[in-house]
Amino acid sequence: MKKFFAPLFFTLLGCGQHSYDQTDNSVLSTSITYEDETYITVVIGSQTWMARNFNYKALGSKCYGEGGYVYNTADGNYNIRLSNEEIQANCTKYGRLYSWATAMALPLRCNFTSCASEISEKHKGICPPGWHIPSNADWDKLIRFVDGEADTGGLYDSETAGKFLKATSGWNTNRGKSGNGTDKYGFAALPSGFGYSDGDFEYIGEIGEWWSSDENGSYAYYRDIYYNDLGAYWDYDNKDYFSSVRCLKN
Repeated sequence: MKKFFAPLFFTLLGCGQHSYDQTDNSVLSTSITYEDETYITVVIGSQTWMARNFNYKALGSKCYGEGGYVYNTADGNYNIRLSNEEIQANCTKYGRLYSWATAMALPLRCNFTSCASEISEKHKGICPPGWHIPSNADWDKLIRFVDGEADTGGLYDSETAGKFLKATSGWNTNRGKSGNGTDKYGFAALPSGFGYSDGDFEYIGEIGEWWSSDENGSYAYYRDIYYNDLGAYWDYDNKDYFSSVRCLKN
C-alpha cells in the first residue's frame, strides 16, 4: 500500500534517443512521435526510456482533476474543481493518468481480479509498437543502475535514486527546501499526483507514481518518488487507481 513518508559515456544510438555524457551532463537529443505527441527518449545504462510521461488519450484515462475534486495540501481544501484549461494544462505537463487495466490495454475486469495469464513478457499495453509497460525487474534495473548497485534480484527500494531521476523544477518545497532533483540521466520525473477510483485526485506537485506491468492479485505494483525524500520506492495498490505511465523500449 502507499508509503508516505567512475563516469560513463553513452554514444548516440539512433533515431528517437538521447545520449548522455555523464562527465559533463551534456545531451544529444532526438525524438519520436506517436499519436501526435512527441517524446524525447533517454538511454540510461542498457535501457531506453521515454523522457516524459505518456500522454496517449486511451479510453478511460484522465488528466489530473478531470471529472473530480482536487485536494490542495497547502490549505487542506478537498473541494476544489479545476477549470478545463487547468485540467488540459495538467495533461500537457504531466501526461495522462491511467488505471492499471487501461495502461495494460486489458479488460477493466483486470482491475479487480488477477489477469496473470493475459500478461506477456515486455507487455505492450498502451505503449507504441516496440515499447512496453516496464516490469518490476525493468524498474529495478533502472534504479539499481542509478544507485550503482549490482542486480541481486528482488524488489529494490532506493534511498537516493529519486534525487537523480527527478526533474530540476516542478517539485514542491519542503520546509523551505527544494524538492527538485538533479535530473542526472534525463529521466525528468515530475510529480503528477494520482487519482482515486471515486474520481478525486491528490498530491500533484508532491508525488510521482508510475505503473509496473506486474500484479499481485487485485493489486498492481508501481514505483513512486516524493518531493520530501531523495529515494525511489516500490509499492502496490488498487488497480483502479490512476497513475502515470512511462514506456520502455523493447
